[in-house]
Amino acid sequence: MANDTPLPIDDATAPLPAGHLHWLRAGRLEVALAPEAGGRIAQIRYDGVDWLVDAQEAGAAAIAWGCYPMVPWAGRIRRGRFQFDDKTYALPINFESHAIHGVGFTRPWQIHRIEADAATLSLALPKDEYWPFGGTATQVMQLSPDSLRLQLAVQADQHAMPAVLGWHPWFRKPDRLQFAPTGMYPRDGEGIAVLPVINAPPGPWDDCFVSHGEVVLETGAQRLHLHADTDHWVVYDAAPHATCVEPQTGPPDGFTLAPNRLEPGERLALDLEFQWHIAT
Repeated sequence: MANDTPLPIDDATAPLPAGHLHWLRAGRLEVALAPEAGGRIAQIRYDGVDWLVDAQEAGAAAIAWGCYPMVPWAGRIRRGRFQFDDKTYALPINFESHAIHGVGFTRPWQIHRIEADAATLSLALPKDEYWPFGGTATQVMQLSPDSLRLQLAVQADQHAMPAVLGWHPWFRKPDRLQFAPTGMYPRDGEGIAVLPVINAPPGPWDDCFVSHGEVVLETGAQRLHLHADTDHWVVYDAAPHATCVEPQTGPPDGFTLAPNRLEPGERLALDLEFQWHIAT
């Protein structure tokens, strides 16, 4: 008998088409913005090379394409449950047995400003069973001829709230990934990060790491350098068609492993820069 239980509106595996694209350009860099599809970047094209897995390649599943914001949490929350201010909360399960990647990556964002090489977007976070605290998320994108700067931020409303931010780019499989972490969160039998941090084993990976250096992806003659103002990175490179390199302000299940509290009106931000070079 078919399962008649309706999927949550944020089901991570449900189809999510790109919708209308807004192209931003500066020199050799082109960025396709998809505000209706979770405020994500649908494609990044540098000197004619497409860097991201797009909706058609991924079968349009919300979780599996583009570069999307993770807010107000990043990665999995174990079984959707966490404690905050001595109260237990249960979020809807949207991926396997867990709540994954926040509520921002499946909902339409509002464009506040769009120019030839820049955009600003916002999302009013819900205050219901999907996220009980409310708050406001914002994105700022700025292109230059050889770089893309992204800022993701969340601000609490009149109530305190937990928060972890992240960016989730699905890069087309690079020829080489340069990444030298200093530690890794091991995963338990449920696939959830736990403490203490250990030395990183050889890949392939689907794990959260501590790393203070830059990350470099090489495709043909192009070198993409990633810089973020955080030391937490999730790397997923087990798929044959893609590699994900995700800066986060904390680890998966961060509301439990590394609680970060925003007081009313307080703001948390994450900056990420993509910088390209062409080998000669």
